[in-house]
Amino acid sequence: MKTAGLPGNAERYSLENVESDEASPLRGRRIAFLGSSVTYGAAAQGTSFVDYLVKKDGVVATKDAVSGTTLVDDAPDSYLSRLRNLEPGEGLDLLVCQLSTNDASQGKELGEVSTSFAAEDFDTGTVAGAIEYVIAYARDTWGCPVVFYTSPRYDSERYRQMVDLLAQVQAKWGIQVIDMWDDDSCNSIGDEQRSLYMADDIHPTKAGYLEWWLPYFEDGLEEAVGEQETGDA
Repeated sequence: MKTAGLPGNAERYSLENVESDEASPLRGRRIAFLGSSVTYGAAAQGTSFVDYLVKKDGVVATKDAVSGTTLVDDAPDSYLSRLRNLEPGEGLDLLVCQLSTNDASQGKELGEVSTSFAAEDFDTGTVAGAIEYVIAYARDTWGCPVVFYTSPRYDSERYRQMVDLLAQVQAKWGIQVIDMWDDDSCNSIGDEQRSLYMADDIHPTKAGYLEWWLPYFEDGLEEAVGEQETGDA
């Protein structure tokens, strides 16, 4: 993917030009981010919203992102394979997982939401089973909440079906979802902004992550942290 010379990857959007927010409620939070090219920042020279959360908000992040990988557990580098290898030394406050666009583009089986809450009962060869496994595994392993996030809207009926499926999982498990797909205000940016913020239909530039995506993640993760503290009180 050619990223050099894109206006959205100009020097002004680089990490070193982002000021730290010492008062951020996310400062010091241990958060693991699990995903593929969008979480990695494939069109932004390896910089994504995760790196901006570290620089601006002081998040202590584990960024586990491999381009081209899927939630569905049918390869050695799938989300679930890598999830089982995560070893954050001091535990986690949150696990944030990307609703992978690769599962949509590769036509992975959607499956159905299970009636069980046990990780061993889920069909991880389906998107539904893989999503539920992520949630159950995180709770069993670290006792932490899980936040899923969706991409903003693009031309994919399959991904829309995955977003609808995630909503069913959310209703069952009570997880937090940063849902940029269904957020009309998120998707109402003009053509000029979109040209700056996106390298293609799926992958943001540095400007896209910093100016467009970061506020959504700050709000969503602050809410998730707040709910966790309320629940622990």
